[in-house]
Amino acid sequence: MAEPINIEFTRFSAFYSPLIATIAGGFLKEEDFEPTYAISAPGKSAIAGLVNGTVQVAQSAISQGFGPLEKGEKPPALHFAQINEKDGFFITARKPDANFTWDKLKTSPILVDHGGQPLAMFKYACHKMGVDFKDVKAVNVPSDKMDAAFRAGEGAFIHQQGPAPQQLEHDGVGHIVASVGTAIGPVAFSSLAATREWLKTDSAKRFMRAYRKARNWIITTPAAEIAKAEASFFPKIHPDVLAATIATYQKLGNWTPHVEITKPAFEAAVDVFLNSGGITKRHAYADIIAPPPA
Repeated sequence: MAEPINIEFTRFSAFYSPLIATIAGGFLKEEDFEPTYAISAPGKSAIAGLVNGTVQVAQSAISQGFGPLEKGEKPPALHFAQINEKDGFFITARKPDANFTWDKLKTSPILVDHGGQPLAMFKYACHKMGVDFKDVKAVNVPSDKMDAAFRAGEGAFIHQQGPAPQQLEHDGVGHIVASVGTAIGPVAFSSLAATREWLKTDSAKRFMRAYRKARNWIITTPAAEIAKAEASFFPKIHPDVLAATIATYQKLGNWTPHVEITKPAFEAAVDVFLNSGGITKRHAYADIIAPPPA
């Protein structure tokens, strides 16, 4: 009988295709798992499911570990593999702009996702592009209402994760003019987390085998084929939009062949949160990161 494995996503989009593909591509079934997945309720952390034992693997971010460390506490989970080594948000304008520069955000309002990590990354991208975030005309609309607000005419630009920007382009409502991931470069953005106890199990090793295969498949397979396999996970997204999103992330290099969360990517994330004021000091790699189960 197949072993149940519960996966929880903090956010759910094509950006997390390496993890989605473990289910959609049948890789977990090949390792004799029966997978189920859930998406965290707004304001809830997927880490809570790890702690209470209802979840084995969570889609999270290493920045989740900063909160406990800032209080002098031990993080309840460790991050053992990367999902994305680049930010996956884009800036979309109402009209095409081949000459877009970040300083245009000082004169035209932009709807910015004010979630903890998206905002910290956006601020750091502004910093890298020579723009002080204090000068940006940032509009704060709840994340789940941003798209509708932009479509209704609010803002000249919008800051979103795929596939929302690609859907705006498909609908003729907007045009992608910049990638936050390109502005920042490699960084530990999203990752897989689990408890220290689970990472010592045979189940963790089997999961890791499935994840490595899924990640290789995501990197080497045409986007349209991946989109077809994932279509049932995104019933409201047009298949062409899903394929375009996956192709974009493949091209940007979000999904690198290595699964480890590297020290340079970790330190880049520390830089991001120091810049935003989200942390007060540099934290140690070993306090948050574990090697992938061998």
